[in-house]
Amino acid sequence: MNNLREILVQNPIIAAVRDDAELREAIESDVAVVFVLYGNILNISEICRGLKEKGKIVFVHVDLIEGLRGDSSGIKYIKEMGRPDGIISTKSSNIKYGNHLGMITIQRIFAVDSLSLKTGIKNINENSPNAVEVMPGVAYNIIEGLQNEISSYIIAGGLIKSKKDVINALSAGAIAISTTAANLWKL
Repeated sequence: MNNLREILVQNPIIAAVRDDAELREAIESDVAVVFVLYGNILNISEICRGLKEKGKIVFVHVDLIEGLRGDSSGIKYIKEMGRPDGIISTKSSNIKYGNHLGMITIQRIFAVDSLSLKTGIKNINENSPNAVEVMPGVAYNIIEGLQNEISSYIIAGGLIKSKKDVINALSAGAIAISTTAANLWKL
């Protein structure tokens, strides 16, 4: 896989899929990067394979895969069976092990208050994910401030529903946005 920064700069809209209908729509869309936010240990390989066959760059949110334990064996299973380009997780241990396996890692943080943001920054700096997904993505002022605190790329995700939200997040310093709003995948 090419340089993550280059890929996200060239493809700043990321399709986030939560079910088979959204998966089919993402497969047929022009988006290059897809976040898989659903599945189970029985179908994750098929989900990833379908996306990869269409040339998509795939990240699996390992915390959301049914039947998968969030531990080193679970991360190894996803890498070997699903063969995604990388993983997403809120759990520092998953990010650390994904890094150990040479995977591209995206740590998702929820910036709901100053304590959660402070904890998120600490975890990011300790675990060095390749990118950070800030939730909610419409928290533009948090994205601006976070740039000075971490060295990972910032992806804005959650509650992004309009072109204005996309522009604001990217203008605030996010390198890309993730959204389940299929109408934005065409931007």
